Amino acid sequence: PPPPGMKIDFRVIALLLLVPLLDAMLLAVLATRLSLVAIVALVVLTALVGMVLVRAEGRRTLANLQRKLATGEMPTNEVVDGALLLVAGAMFLTPGLVTDFVALLLALPPTRYPIRVVVKKYVVTPYLDAKTGGFATGNVYMGGFPNDGGTGTGSGPGTGSKSTDGDTIDMDGDEYRNVDDDR
Repeated sequence: PPPPGMKIDFRVIALLLLVPLLDAMLLAVLATRLSLVAIVALVVLTALVGMVLVRAEGRRTLANLQRKLATGEMPTNEVVDGALLLVAGAMFLTPGLVTDFVALLLALPPTRYPIRVVVKKYVVTPYLDAKTGGFATGNVYMGGFPNDGGTGTGSGPGTGSKSTDGDTIDMDGDEYRNVDDDR
């Protein structure tokens, strides 16, 4: 069972199971057209070339990470790139041409950039929000009760009320009234 508060996304599991299935299907098709030696050579060659590429990109990413740390910048892109290169290296070591193709997408900088953006948006940011209550990304709820529909976010006295069109209304202290005062 997953840890408390963590949901299982069956689409991810299905995708992870689909890749080996596609690998097996592609190898079966190639087996009808190529010799066994040629297929093995192709799989080994793509793995070797891929590992050389991952090693070179890993060194470049590590150098960028060290440079950013030396200047006091947060190396978030470099850390995500390192994780993607780690996954690419594991996929290159897995026999199969489809896994090698996916690993190539993770290893090449032009295709790794959009993947990194997606990973940061849908994996890193929600994880940080969940672990820090929104403080890491600045998505902090202030004012009223969360999820009651009538309050919003704000940063000072008099903020927190929302109008029906979604704009926050600033009110001075004398504009507040108690429901019991209307009688």
